[in-house]
Amino acid sequence: MKRFMAVCFLFLFALMVHPISSGATSWAYHFVVWDGYVYEITEEPVSEVEEEIGEVTAYNDMAQERGNYSNTLQEGTSYYKISGVSSDKAIAVKDRDGTLVKAVRLKEYTYGGMPYHTDSNEEVYVFLGIGALIGILILFRIRSLKKA
Repeated sequence: MKRFMAVCFLFLFALMVHPISSGATSWAYHFVVWDGYVYEITEEPVSEVEEEIGEVTAYNDMAQERGNYSNTLQEGTSYYKISGVSSDKAIAVKDRDGTLVKAVRLKEYTYGGMPYHTDSNEEVYVFLGIGALIGILILFRIRSLKKA
């Protein structure tokens, strides 16, 4: 029984010191999300815009966000309707240099989001492992008390 307890505690210790990796996201391209769609930011300059149609409400280069979000541009960066171009095709955004560039619509943005960010489920497995270990220890303790 003592050997089993020692193995259980070693297992618990290993779970606790296991490094939990950060699940940083690697983006394939720079983008903004506007009105439920992803727009890839290009380097193509835009000379004429009609009106401001929105702005970046959340910036995060590590994880997805809800709303008008970007993995490149800071909060408050404006979106514009390009003269003569449907916003279903493209919009204009100010890049980091302040130049208006085209952002081409790619696809619907389907991220539902969580009220908090979890890039990895490893934390859940650690807590489940600890709970299972405690449960096993309790069962063995009850079993040893019944034998006595």
